[in-house]
Amino acid sequence: MQRIFILSLFLFLILSAYSQSNIEFRRSNFKNNKKGLKVARLNIEDGDYYFGLASANSSLALKYYTKANDFNPNNALLNYKIGKCYIYANPASKALVYLKNAQKLNPKVHPKINYYIAKAFQLDMKFDKAIEYFNTYKNNLSPTEASKMLAEVNKNIKQCKLASIMVKNPKRVFIENLGSVVNSQYPDYGVVVNIDESMMFYTSRRPTTTGGNRSQFDMLYFEDTYWAISIEEQWLHSKNMSKPINNKYHDAVVGIAPDGNKLIIYRSNNGGDLFWSNHVANSWTSPKAFSSPINTKYQESSASFSANGKRLFFVSDRPGGYGGKDIYYVDIDNDGEMGSVVNLGNTINTASDEIGVFAHADGKTIYFSSTGHSGIGSYDVFKAEYNDKSWSKPLNLGYPVNTPGPDVFFTIGASGRNAYFSSNREGGFGGQDIYKITFLGNQKEPVYGTSEQLIAVDDAINYNAKIESKLQMHSSQLTLLKGIVRDSITQKPIEATIELIDNEQGEILARFSSNSVSGKYVVSLPSGNNYGLAVYSDGYLFYSDNFEIPKYEQYRVLIMDINLQRVEVGSNIELKNVFFSYKKAILNKESKVELDRIYDLMNKYANLKLEVEGHTDNIGSLEYNLKLSQKRAESVVNYLVDKGIERERLTAKGYGFTKPISNNDTEKGRSMNRRSEIIIVGK
Repeated sequence: MQRIFILSLFLFLILSAYSQSNIEFRRSNFKNNKKGLKVARLNIEDGDYYFGLASANSSLALKYYTKANDFNPNNALLNYKIGKCYIYANPASKALVYLKNAQKLNPKVHPKINYYIAKAFQLDMKFDKAIEYFNTYKNNLSPTEASKMLAEVNKNIKQCKLASIMVKNPKRVFIENLGSVVNSQYPDYGVVVNIDESMMFYTSRRPTTTGGNRSQFDMLYFEDTYWAISIEEQWLHSKNMSKPINNKYHDAVVGIAPDGNKLIIYRSNNGGDLFWSNHVANSWTSPKAFSSPINTKYQESSASFSANGKRLFFVSDRPGGYGGKDIYYVDIDNDGEMGSVVNLGNTINTASDEIGVFAHADGKTIYFSSTGHSGIGSYDVFKAEYNDKSWSKPLNLGYPVNTPGPDVFFTIGASGRNAYFSSNREGGFGGQDIYKITFLGNQKEPVYGTSEQLIAVDDAINYNAKIESKLQMHSSQLTLLKGIVRDSITQKPIEATIELIDNEQGEILARFSSNSVSGKYVVSLPSGNNYGLAVYSDGYLFYSDNFEIPKYEQYRVLIMDINLQRVEVGSNIELKNVFFSYKKAILNKESKVELDRIYDLMNKYANLKLEVEGHTDNIGSLEYNLKLSQKRAESVVNYLVDKGIERERLTAKGYGFTKPISNNDTEKGRSMNRRSEIIIVGK
């Protein structure tokens, strides 16, 4: 009996001490400052309201909570709320201070106190302590709580184990905040760059938003799209894109076409739809909604064109997927007609969310963020490649690209040297900021940990370690062709259509445009192919060229300005994509696209008369080369006549090696002399 009395007295003393340290917001505790108590209570109510709307309001809620905390810093529940806010608003070190203080003031302040302390340690990259607190929380779950939280806790523990290994084996990258020229104290995210990294577009929620209004969902300003240009690798101060891109509601940029002349915009219409806008002259057209099957009554939240512009990858939460948000694609033909929507499958999509899809200029790689694949935080960035008609298992880009916080909206330039993404990291300007990644290359094979650690965490880590060298994390085997299209006489820039042709297959791979004001164009050419290039515009003859890109050639930039000749008598074109068999006059199948372009030209200008010229090098006799060149010119004429062009509009003339354009003493010179041309002889 005496023992029971002593134990009860001991508990009473503990509770008394606890009750004295934890000060509630009661009148009895603030008899001499009732007015201050009233204001503090109102601040708590306001903080509860804003945080209750959305976790994105953490910074706003903190303004009210911290005012109340200045009045009374010794309330356990208020410290808990402030700590929870800092988990979302950063820095995690502050979250720990308030959460630990809340637990000290009242160990039972909230059933999830240990869970949020663990989350704060995880965000602060103290992974062993995070695991310790996750396990404490896990071991004290009731059956009801376990049914709701056990899977989430186990996932967090798994993330911490993986993070611990990845942090010890960081990637060789340099990550920098883009600074105040781009970022603000408000959320800045959703960055996209064109393939040569000369233009950047991104989304921000600043007071300068068009219309100046806030969303009732999270009380943040509506999204607007901003843009910036780069000169000598320095981003100049960004500007709001204004109307017609931005309206008074949400306008978030999510993608850009390979040639930089079409933006994809997200608007909150119809549950969340995707829109497109073309760059014409010096302005952007009013955004138009993509038609079905891309947009639905569900949310379509981000998108990216493939390298050739003929496939659109996009994210949707429509029914029938593998999880909440899945990645899909739809093919678009040359006439703009769309095929059926295809889910990328469960190699890419998970039961959780995949967002922020970006298709690289190499034509086979996508990047995206996911909460479902093995990662170290809320959203990690992953990479996957399409080979042999299937997607590779997604590869986690590792630390420090990925952190315990949300790392999203990854985009990478054609060179593969730089990437851009959004992240909420300590030391930023406020909320999500935009960062630049510079890849420094691998010095050695990655080693994530011991075999026991790998097995303990996840087979996916072992997979990463085995295949990373094969997937060459960020090398880019591309040639970036860029320049200006001009009138050959006036040198005035021209808006022109640019076609990229697979010469081996005789197919048009992609169709782009040069800017109507500047005449600038940019095209990416993946390695390992023979390409034809055609440039044409109304009132002009087309320009033709040919490129052989070796399979393992590394990234390079080729500057090529193109002068188009007007459709006038005397203008001529060298047909660089018309091919013959060796020492024969038989047209190769690779010539079809180029010959059909001549056919279209003659149909467009019904009175046009052409002379088709054949030319050779000086190997062999003059008589032999005259005959060969004549037969080749006739083969071109016969093809066009068979297509329906009147024979009297065409003349074939072989010149052998009598009209060289280069020296026949070298193989390069001889190859230039072996050519076909067309000349306008009547109009």
